[in-house]
Amino acid sequence: MKKALIMWGGWLGHEPEQVGRIFQKVLENEGFSVNNTNKMDVLNNLEELREYDLFIPLWTMDEIKKEHVDNVSEALGKYGTGMAGCHGGMCDAFRQSTKWQFITGSQWVDHPGNDGIEYTVNIKKSSDSEIVKGMNDFKVVSEQYYVHVDPAVNVLATTRFPVFSGYYETNGCVDVPVVYTKRWGAAKIFYNSLGHVAKVFDVPEALELMRRGFIWASR
Repeated sequence: MKKALIMWGGWLGHEPEQVGRIFQKVLENEGFSVNNTNKMDVLNNLEELREYDLFIPLWTMDEIKKEHVDNVSEALGKYGTGMAGCHGGMCDAFRQSTKWQFITGSQWVDHPGNDGIEYTVNIKKSSDSEIVKGMNDFKVVSEQYYVHVDPAVNVLATTRFPVFSGYYETNGCVDVPVVYTKRWGAAKIFYNSLGHVAKVFDVPEALELMRRGFIWASR
């Protein structure tokens, strides 16, 4: 049986506990054994961390010890533990840690208009990834994440800015990644910028992207 670690905490406005329960159910339906915890000390021991097939961080706007990031890096890069996450719980987690950002592949910088913005998630039709195979574009009402992105990522879905007015409009229209994959040594990494609160995953496509991403990223 595959083992997954869900680690939730940080800013509670992202409803990490509720999102963690949703993800745990998805994983258990796929046959995973799940450790769902709000204790960051689960990252203390590399020997234990590397035994997980999948690591899902749901921890927004906090600080992390260097040794914890190093343990995550080694579990992924050397031993092949997969990593998957969403929204700020993965890519606005630890703003002071550039290594975390290097591992995960992006960093949130803004969400023009805040919550309640209707926007379209555009599936990259040219992709041959199983994560988006057969999926169509869809709309969500949530925060539209503007992220700074590692050029090495494989983009699977995007969203077009601007939708909400702001000074950034003078740059013209740009497509910002919503879903992507990347590698970190032996590991596969999946990210989906959807997921401001738990109800976002009432949108079937949003939850299905996570399910497929979990399966793809898992060792």
